Amino acid sequence: MSKTPEQKKHTLFMVLMGIFLTNAIVAEIIGGKIFSAETTLGLQPANLNILGFIMDFNLTAGVVIWPIVFITSDLINEYFGKPGVKRISYLAAILIAYSFIVIFMTIELPPAQWWLDANSKDAAGNYFNINFAFGKIMGQGLRIILGSLTAFLIGQLVDVFVFQKLRKITGPKKLWLRATGSTLVSQLLDSFVVLYIAFYGIFPNQQIVAIGITNYIYKFLIAILLTPLIYLGHYLIDNYLGKDQASKISEEAAKGSKSFF
Repeated sequence: MSKTPEQKKHTLFMVLMGIFLTNAIVAEIIGGKIFSAETTLGLQPANLNILGFIMDFNLTAGVVIWPIVFITSDLINEYFGKPGVKRISYLAAILIAYSFIVIFMTIELPPAQWWLDANSKDAAGNYFNINFAFGKIMGQGLRIILGSLTAFLIGQLVDVFVFQKLRKITGPKKLWLRATGSTLVSQLLDSFVVLYIAFYGIFPNQQIVAIGITNYIYKFLIAILLTPLIYLGHYLIDNYLGKDQASKISEEAAKGSKSFF
């Protein structure tokens, strides 16, 4: 028995929501690790001189899967508009906050002695405290979490607003413009909001700006590289829903996304 158009629309939203929430939550949890993008690609450090600071592309591990969040957000934006993006963004923020509350609670749990003993050495035979390591890795600072959540919500609201404004100008055409353009604007704010909330008063303003610039350069490049995947996502969804139904719900989404909030 084939699904009705309304059932297909509901299924599509549930699938996109699952992908979005999973990757947003995992990205926040693994964000405590900082890695070298240049070394990962087998390149030498960039050594960019920005505002007097020598900056490399040292990025949070969360950016590895954050492009999936970009793509999913744009697809939700296209087919479900501002109401869909708001609903899923608020839910993501609540679940991320819940995840960190649970993590903080588990950090405080007293470790079993046998667990400490069984995990007291690394592969090279060096002693370490696994309970301390667990807390250090999983327990991100409250300011970082607050900054990340605030930047996430602001970024999502700005993204859907710019996306729909561009769609009003271009109509259903020029998908690359509204998808890439909205991401570039929203991530410009995201890159600096999270850093200022997390590190204002800890690092000099110039250093915060320098870090934000390198992060944004990365996001700028990723947003452009993701364009073919956005088109692939639209192609798959249009085939699933049917071209006429896909165009219909996309137009309905645009009509329901006129204001910022």
